[in-house]
Amino acid sequence: MINGQTPRQRLRITFAKGEALKYISHLDLARTWERVFRRAGLSVAYSQGFNPRPRFQIAAALPVGVTGGAEQLDVWLIELLVPEDVLSRLRPSLPSGLEVLDVREADLRAASLQSQMRAADYRAVIYSPESVEAIRIRVQALLEAPALPRRRQHKGAWQTYDLRPLVQSVVVERGQVGEHILTMRLQASPEGAGRPDAVLDALGLSLATQAIERTSLHFEFDK
Repeated sequence: MINGQTPRQRLRITFAKGEALKYISHLDLARTWERVFRRAGLSVAYSQGFNPRPRFQIAAALPVGVTGGAEQLDVWLIELLVPEDVLSRLRPSLPSGLEVLDVREADLRAASLQSQMRAADYRAVIYSPESVEAIRIRVQALLEAPALPRRRQHKGAWQTYDLRPLVQSVVVERGQVGEHILTMRLQASPEGAGRPDAVLDALGLSLATQAIERTSLHFEFDK
């Protein structure tokens, strides 16, 4: 029961976050979705408590500066709607940089998207005078390393962690003149998540990065 109203439907939205929004935070993206649902006139269920919020959840936060080509969001509604109609209502309400690609039904009782996340794929475009073979040597060394100690800030404090278990695969290919394309699959689960910028930094390529896109998410239910 949500504020006296029982959710009757759960919809899974696949969306893209483009260049125009790549520098907004996860919190700002959530606020943007609140405004989109309101403009679209959708009867979104609300959470309980002293500060009720529209009930929806984004599968995984995107690092600031990273675009997303196939992000996932679940939203709970207090009325039954045809997914195609929801799609047509959402699209005119979207700001530049946000695109809805698909809307489909999801099980009301299923576990949260966050709890079912397992991995994410990224595509990074880098500019470097190095040969693709030279970068592949560093990638191979990274993948063969028993550990990759790194430091990051968490809640205002520096902490040390091992990046290596979070990296599942990295592949480098030639792009256009002077460009190389790195595709990587990184762990993204409740046990830990790898960041593409950390991988690029470990490869000595952080200053050469031109663009990073998260191209797909992988869930337990995909098996």
